[in-house]
Amino acid sequence: MSDRASNRNVLFVVMDTVRKDHLSCYGYDRETTPGLERFAEEAAVFEQAVAPAPWTLPVHASMFTGLYPGDHGATQENPYLEDATTLAESLSATHTSACYSSNAWITPYTHLTDGFDSQDNFFEVMPGEFLSGPLARAWKTMNDSERLRQVADWLVGVGNAIHEHLASGGGADSKTPAVIDRTIEFIDGTDEPYFSFINLMDAHLPYHPPDEHREQFAPGVDSTAVCQNSKEYNAGARDIGDDEWEAIRRLYDAEIHHVDDQLDRLFSWMRANGEWEDTLVVVCADHGELHGEHDLYGHEFGVYDPIVNVPLMVKHPDIDAGRYDEQVELIDLYHTVLDHAGVEGEGVSLDPQRSLLGEGFRDEPNAFVEYYQPVVELNQLEGKASDAGIDLPKNSRFYSRMRAARRPAGKYIHNERIADEAYRLDEDPGETENVRETDDPVIAALENSLGEFEADREAWTDVEDDAVLSGMGDDAKQRLEDLGYIE
Repeated sequence: MSDRASNRNVLFVVMDTVRKDHLSCYGYDRETTPGLERFAEEAAVFEQAVAPAPWTLPVHASMFTGLYPGDHGATQENPYLEDATTLAESLSATHTSACYSSNAWITPYTHLTDGFDSQDNFFEVMPGEFLSGPLARAWKTMNDSERLRQVADWLVGVGNAIHEHLASGGGADSKTPAVIDRTIEFIDGTDEPYFSFINLMDAHLPYHPPDEHREQFAPGVDSTAVCQNSKEYNAGARDIGDDEWEAIRRLYDAEIHHVDDQLDRLFSWMRANGEWEDTLVVVCADHGELHGEHDLYGHEFGVYDPIVNVPLMVKHPDIDAGRYDEQVELIDLYHTVLDHAGVEGEGVSLDPQRSLLGEGFRDEPNAFVEYYQPVVELNQLEGKASDAGIDLPKNSRFYSRMRAARRPAGKYIHNERIADEAYRLDEDPGETENVRETDDPVIAALENSLGEFEADREAWTDVEDDAVLSGMGDDAKQRLEDLGYIE
């Protein structure tokens, strides 16, 4: 351990695409998270944490800016964070920072890594080292120039080709052990207070868990034989029976167990090296996943609770360990980190009422979710439908933007192209009965609250899909294709 004081250190962990009810630390009957069960004994475990969107980019942008998606503008209609100050930028004067992830949305291309002193996205062999420190600014300059971007894309294309050759096949493609290794190296090598952010991608489709975890949770399951393309199922081009869903869920559990094992390795190292006691440790998911609920697979085309009611655990000396039923939002983590770091914030200012470190946090009863037109998914969905001779109606959830107001007792969803939905979550946690047309005071209050929230948003307008990813390099697009976003 270095001589630096640790009372302002931050470790912020996102388990990508992990649904709360598949974690044994939240009561799941398979022991998927023994490491997090130990962590939960000394952490605040939130039962009602809400993500501001159902997918990676806008959620991370919200956690990094303290803004809702409609305010920061990083959505599928414009998948870049622009003109916003990030959490890493606010901490730049007081903390050394690093962002390690294999998520294609968390890269310099989308500007989510702005402000980090070091970043590595692990699917680009050369740029992982190149895109750090002063060279990051030069790299961004290259990508901001239409002419120089061709050179930059060629360079990362070479790196990506090498990576794909080295990391092919089943479970060999997990980057999580490397992410953990780099995080340990970063923490061990800095003498300043640190802000360490990691995103672990194993639970995202496709599910190819390492053998030891697959054998424990999905023995006999061939991960190449089950449906690994959610668009195929959502388009109606592929049926999935009960046995196949069970196999998919077991593979998913194996992936979560792998994440838990690697997190436990990191936490054990921190405990053994004096990095644990006073460090703020946040563990959450950015969103969950649907496995057939509402006839959907993945985390597109809906804002149902398995996607947006996410796991959240926070360890800090000022928070009593235990279970908390108060509703919080992932946006609150922005303020929690600023509060712990003793920083006011250069973009959105610290709001003590939103910090999870204070007493009586979250007086506001509503959480809000925004989902803009899923342009990236639509191209692949339409292709799968067309190949199967299926015509997707334009007035369907596939083309619909969505906004929702949620409380632990209920949820109201405003859909753009289909009828609105409302659910009493306290009585119907599976969201199976739409009570939109009933005279329910909880639903009425949620509808009014959502209307007030929407009054501050810009009107939904048409978007040109061919321009959405125009600024993203070929390497990042390839990673999005690997993850099933594009084809």
